[in-house]
Amino acid sequence: MHSVSAGSSWDVDLILRDEEHRISGLASSHFTPSAILVPPPESNMASYSLEDSQASRSYDSSIMKRDEEKGYGVPLATTTVVAEFDDPNLDDASVYLEEDSPYPEVRSAVANTDDPTMPVSTLRAWCIGILWAVLIPGMNQFFYFRYPSVNVTCIVAQLLSFPIGQLWARYMPRVSLFGLPINPGPFTMKEHVLITVMANVGSTSAYATDIVAVQRVFYNQTYNFAYQWMITMSTQLIGFSIGGILRRFLVQPPSMIWPTNLVTCALFNTLHSQQYAGVGQRGGISRERFFFYAFTGSALWYFLPGYLFMALSGFNWVCWIAPDNVVVNQLFGYNSGLGMSLITFDWSQIAYIGSPLATPWWAEANIAAGFVLFFWIITPILYYTNTWYAKYLPISSRMSYDNTGTVYDVTRIINTDLTLNIEKYKAYSPLFLSTTFAIAYGLSFASITATITHTFLYFRKQLYIQAKRSMSEQPDIHARLMSRYPQVPEWWYLIIFVTMFAFGTITVEVWHTDFPVWAFVLALIISFLYTIPIGIIQAITNQQIGLNVITELLVGYMLPGRPLAMMLFKTWGYITMSQALTFTSDFKLGHYMKIPPRPMFWAQVIASIIALTVQLGVQSWMFTNIKDMCSPDQPNGFICPGTEVFGTASIIWGVVGPARQFSKGQIYYGLSFFFLVGAILPLAGYIINMKWPNGLMRYVNFPVILNGSTYIPPATASNYVPWTIVGFLFNYVIRRRHFAWWTKYNYVLSAALDSGVAFSAIIIFFCLEFPKDGAIGANTIQLWWGNKGYMENADGNATPLRILAPGETFGPPTGSWTVDESPLTNYLNPIAKSDILLASGVLPMRSKYTFLNVTPSFLIFNQR
Repeated sequence: MHSVSAGSSWDVDLILRDEEHRISGLASSHFTPSAILVPPPESNMASYSLEDSQASRSYDSSIMKRDEEKGYGVPLATTTVVAEFDDPNLDDASVYLEEDSPYPEVRSAVANTDDPTMPVSTLRAWCIGILWAVLIPGMNQFFYFRYPSVNVTCIVAQLLSFPIGQLWARYMPRVSLFGLPINPGPFTMKEHVLITVMANVGSTSAYATDIVAVQRVFYNQTYNFAYQWMITMSTQLIGFSIGGILRRFLVQPPSMIWPTNLVTCALFNTLHSQQYAGVGQRGGISRERFFFYAFTGSALWYFLPGYLFMALSGFNWVCWIAPDNVVVNQLFGYNSGLGMSLITFDWSQIAYIGSPLATPWWAEANIAAGFVLFFWIITPILYYTNTWYAKYLPISSRMSYDNTGTVYDVTRIINTDLTLNIEKYKAYSPLFLSTTFAIAYGLSFASITATITHTFLYFRKQLYIQAKRSMSEQPDIHARLMSRYPQVPEWWYLIIFVTMFAFGTITVEVWHTDFPVWAFVLALIISFLYTIPIGIIQAITNQQIGLNVITELLVGYMLPGRPLAMMLFKTWGYITMSQALTFTSDFKLGHYMKIPPRPMFWAQVIASIIALTVQLGVQSWMFTNIKDMCSPDQPNGFICPGTEVFGTASIIWGVVGPARQFSKGQIYYGLSFFFLVGAILPLAGYIINMKWPNGLMRYVNFPVILNGSTYIPPATASNYVPWTIVGFLFNYVIRRRHFAWWTKYNYVLSAALDSGVAFSAIIIFFCLEFPKDGAIGANTIQLWWGNKGYMENADGNATPLRILAPGETFGPPTGSWTVDESPLTNYLNPIAKSDILLASGVLPMRSKYTFLNVTPSFLIFNQR
């Protein structure tokens, strides 16, 4: 038996059906290759293995057969899989015979071939890409401040760019401009990918634009455009530099599959009619025709739950039977209940937390288990035992409340300069949260400590291997195909980092921010430390763990009474990591689609600069030209709901501070023990897995269990339960019983359903809701029971179990909820530059969310 290390190069000879279509020793994308793995020349053995720290694969290269159902060569001998850790995504029946990925999800969506002569960075691609880098960020920033809102995703750009590119290729003259051909020929898939990446980098509102808006609306501060531009660039592009530096850990390894990208890859291959080994040999209609049928059906169907019959979206049918029974509505309701009604007919609700077709079933099962445990078992127990005075509040809500059960009025506890007035706070009320909201905070605390423990226990060997391995030594066909292209030098990313760090330092020092540079550095350190562990979990499970609440918690203790400093620390501490993973996801998309790294680098950087500048310009124009901008009664709906949440968070965490909520003696002190729970659970699971390595524990992922359900609130079981059911049906039942169908159509179906809903939502918004200030159908379709009356029940009214009499209050005795934070402040400030670095590794939390409606049922999830 000849052994080759996992990092060694392989001698591979692809035997093609047509030798004339050989491209650099690899099969053309239009032909399905048959291949054999040839032993190294120094060995006469036909059978050999690849070994690794935890698993190995052995097979006889001279004995194999062709599996036409699965579409790739399958050896007759027993196989096991090469893996650098115990990977639940790995296919135990897969083999590298065709120089392909061991992951069936990747094989079904990504071609294992490349044509290095295909045009990529053309004038056509840059023109169309820059056009989208202006239009999409501008439109989304404009509607971000409006309620209801609409979000134009990069799927729209991906779909529309295809006919635009085809028309360009057909009608533009074949001449050159400054030596660059205006029309380089047929519109290529690589050009299409580059355009979509440019459209995607600025498709969502930059996090820092809310800092600018909150300063203007809440604190009456309007700093000039230079401040706004530098702080926005710094918060966004520092993450890009970190993502580029860490790509060897999060992009190159084949185990980092990034499931969401597989949907995008499948759509690219469908639009460009690519055929490759991973698609298999199943008959039936083509993938492009299947996409067209599914897209059309999704777009037409969404007019029902999205406009004509919205009860199909929030299908709380049990509450219609007993509309006044509070307990029934709390358990089965969708608006303020736990959503045990189970059913929805709206794909936007099913895919609200991500497409169930793109997430591996084992990860979906972990999320479902966590949801049932924490929200269907623990939450009712806590609520009906009146823990945290819960019976006086709705069981599920994204709002904060005072001791009369009404929404907390922060204006009653602040001075004119927006600092906390202790006497007013003592006379008013502590802050109360619904039970689901409080549990979500606890799960957030646990998820970050669980992430650190889990990453160390399960991925330390892989991280060590990747740190030593060069970019050209990756044991993956896609990495080896990409190795022919020049890599982006590390110093390019370093220049971006140094420049953006200088921008950030200038903004906090030149303008009055109350934000010291050491806190800026600490925020970046926290973000950097968590990028790899959170990135690994997202790349494998399609779930990202947020850092913005833990950063709010830390800065609330370190710099109390500084709301602007709180916002800056949260943004650099959270969005740097989030942007790093966004750019890393794009790197992986380019990796799958064989986009040369250097054009990808410039496309991301230039498109980001353009998009962020456009967003700031649109926002500045809106505040200058739209009357009563961000006021609650703005006649055109520009009430700025996201900015309101962001600003309120700055007061709650920056003015009131976490010491008055989670410290010893406060109402929610018990939630702080979730930090310890999160650190212990992965260790317990690891010990059990070591004892019984082939048991079900190998599929248990505690960071996913703890973080998967923290979208609640505002998400409910109407999102989680149908999502789990659909995921089980497609990624377990169909994948096991009809693998060829799943391989050919699964990701195409996901892209078609998402695209159809997005297209239909835009049509509904701009044609039926936006014109005439929403007066279309105001006295007809909008008033019938299926659009309004179905929520006239205790669920729709968010009725608590106990209703207070006028003037009655609940909670601790008056004035007992205050805390003297000065000793804590005196203790933290001297060590903030040193020992707090250690504490930052064990004090995390979750993202804060608000949601904006495209239509009353099409929800867009904005992390703020």
